[in-house]
Amino acid sequence: MSKRGRGGASGNKFRMSLALPVGAVMNCADNTGAKNLYVISVKGIKGRLNRLPAGAVGDMVMATVKKGKPDLRKKVMPAVIVRQRKPWRRKDGVFMYFEDNAGVIVNPKGEMKGSAITGPIGKDLETKGQNNGHWDA
Repeated sequence: MSKRGRGGASGNKFRMSLALPVGAVMNCADNTGAKNLYVISVKGIKGRLNRLPAGAVGDMVMATVKKGKPDLRKKVMPAVIVRQRKPWRRKDGVFMYFEDNAGVIVNPKGEMKGSAITGPIGKDLETKGQNNGHWDA
């Protein structure tokens, strides 16, 4: 009996290693004034009993600011993961990873709230559809 779900020729996205589950704290890689982001939920995850929803580079998450400007704290806001420590395999066979976990604060449409990103970002953002050509590394 074959497995159901992901796979086949149905045009599914390439699977990445999930690195940041709900409850993870990551650095904020933009100039909005936030230092740390706390992951509350991951957009597009339906779930399975006792499994924590997790995201990878390019996934949109709902997050709160744990350290940073007081006007950013205690609010739920969308963010996009731009770096992860967990290695993932690209289509060309290369295993990629960064030295920290980081994200940037965005608006609900996916446009950045800040005007600059600190540090490197993965080019996998384009394949996930979050970049929209707005971000320059």
